[in-house]
Amino acid sequence: MLIDAYFRTIISKLEELWWGERENIAAAADLCAKSLAAGGVLHIHDTGHLVSRELVSRAGGLVAATPFNFHLNVENPNFHRDRRREPPPPGDPELIRLALKRSNIRPGDVLVIGSVSGKSASVVELALQAREMGVSVVAVTAVAYSSRLESQHPSGKRLFEVADVVIDNHAPYGDALLEVPGFDRKVCPASGICAAAALWALTAAVVERMVGMGKPPSVYRSVNLPDGPEDVKMTQEQYAERGF
Repeated sequence: MLIDAYFRTIISKLEELWWGERENIAAAADLCAKSLAAGGVLHIHDTGHLVSRELVSRAGGLVAATPFNFHLNVENPNFHRDRRREPPPPGDPELIRLALKRSNIRPGDVLVIGSVSGKSASVVELALQAREMGVSVVAVTAVAYSSRLESQHPSGKRLFEVADVVIDNHAPYGDALLEVPGFDRKVCPASGICAAAALWALTAAVVERMVGMGKPPSVYRSVNLPDGPEDVKMTQEQYAERGF
């Protein structure tokens, strides 16, 4: 059955991730723990899949995990010039510069950027500009897959080539894992589950390091526990006061 094939395959991928990325996850945890202990923030940006939603405001997750997304909306209706203008290209340097300027991202923070392909101009430009302003960049991407793709950034670089630390999610070329007899394409991507597992491993390592520093971080308990809402509020207030 393909149910069994899926579980065998994804478990194998997770073991591959575990042993292949253990040192990179530890290196990313060192960056994050050092930043958070000094009052920095862990920002998370991805290209619309799992990464940012998975870590933010979750039971057992860091309160410091903060989503970073940006859009440009312009309202300027005119009857004579009633034509839709094309939005700026996703990797537009000025748009990204403005987004960073208007954000809560500061030098010394850590920015996790998730992109399976790592080829888009926007993620590469974001990584480059963030590093220029003194932010450490952790990339979560599929290195073997990305290596076979052409970058859309003018530099010709892909995300894994411009980050401080790279966590490879070990997704194969094309991402999907399973062949279905009688069907002409593979199904079930590896990237989402592997990225989530890598980032929860990163979270565990960050907490371990900060506890060892004598600065245990603010971590959510479930809002669904009997005292959940009160505990969540207290934890958020603690984070707001301490900064970690």
